[in-house]
Amino acid sequence: MAAPPPSPAAPGWRLSPMMILVIGAVLTAALAMGLRQSFGLFLAPMTAANGWSASGFALAIALQVLVNGISQPICGQLADRLGGRVVIMGGAALYALGTLGMALSDGLPLFTFFAGLVMGVAVSAAGMPVIMASMTRLLPESQRGRATGLGTAGSSFGQFLVVPLAGLGIAGFGWQGALFLMAGAALLMIPLALPLQDRPAPPVLQHGQVEESAGATVKRALRSTSFWCLFFGFFVCGLHVSFLSVHLPGFVASCHLPSFVGAGAISLIGLFNVVGSLVSGELTQKWRRRELLVLIYGSRAVLMAVFFVAPKTTATVLAFSAVMGVLWLSTVPPTVALCARNFGTRWLATIFGMVFLGHQVGGFTGAYLGGVVFDRTGSYDLMWIIGILAAIFAALVHLPIRDPRPVPAAA
Repeated sequence: MAAPPPSPAAPGWRLSPMMILVIGAVLTAALAMGLRQSFGLFLAPMTAANGWSASGFALAIALQVLVNGISQPICGQLADRLGGRVVIMGGAALYALGTLGMALSDGLPLFTFFAGLVMGVAVSAAGMPVIMASMTRLLPESQRGRATGLGTAGSSFGQFLVVPLAGLGIAGFGWQGALFLMAGAALLMIPLALPLQDRPAPPVLQHGQVEESAGATVKRALRSTSFWCLFFGFFVCGLHVSFLSVHLPGFVASCHLPSFVGAGAISLIGLFNVVGSLVSGELTQKWRRRELLVLIYGSRAVLMAVFFVAPKTTATVLAFSAVMGVLWLSTVPPTVALCARNFGTRWLATIFGMVFLGHQVGGFTGAYLGGVVFDRTGSYDLMWIIGILAAIFAALVHLPIRDPRPVPAAA
């Protein structure tokens, strides 16, 4: 070919280093999410084998969610200073250590330490916020939305693929053997993270300019209406995701539908989220991110309201799950893009980690509140109403967000 090779900033996916970067990030996100979402499969066999209570096992996993949220800004700050590759590799090592500790724990306190504390930090270090921020920083702005959509889709595909494989591992090798295999699989994230070498270079500043410090950026974010709108909007996203992940199978059972419908519903959500994340990534390239988030949350409100009043049949549950899957994590690409637009990419992992804390607090709330509502009322009706109202709130709370146009780079 006579044409010269494109520069790194050229549109398209022709440059092999860029393809390697995106593929490595997508596979790392897929493996991290798939392993994390598999832990629920171990509740029944581990509690039966060790004589533990289900609530004790669940508390350890709930603690993991909280530790993940609390430690995410810290891991983001480390990634901003040291580079995402170093943090992700450290997180992969913690993944392996935590999973091995879960396999060898002889009591709930030790299991809670490994499953809750160690795995909570591991999920933060090798999780979506650090991976997405590192990939965003390494790519030109014209390709960030598409790449973030691919990374989010990869996470969902990992859930769709790895969770059934973990189930087969339990069936074939027992719960302890399956955990040993998962610990080995976690180490695969180390070579996959090699392309994410995004340690920030010294900035090129104009005469008289000073690079904004992490503390100054965080203070600017905390004073910004846009940051808090993103925070509380992502809180609602976490509330929806955890409520449905934890309680949708139980809701299906309470409607006297076959057990395979509940499992199929969760599987469909993961599968269709691949589509939703890819579409959201493309739209993030073309639409205003603020309006896209308003549309996503508004669509959730309409979908949940229609499902709430519709007859609960196998067909309606599966149709609801497919459409909800499209909206599931489609919030991630525009949210990351708005963080980058409003606060820059230098400390992006830190800022997105702070926004992600809202998601995880919402996740804990959705999982726990769903159980409280069901225990006290005998149904999930009130929780569905809360979910609908929360979606309306999230749609409205994104309206004030600043969505500035990109500033062209100086020649």
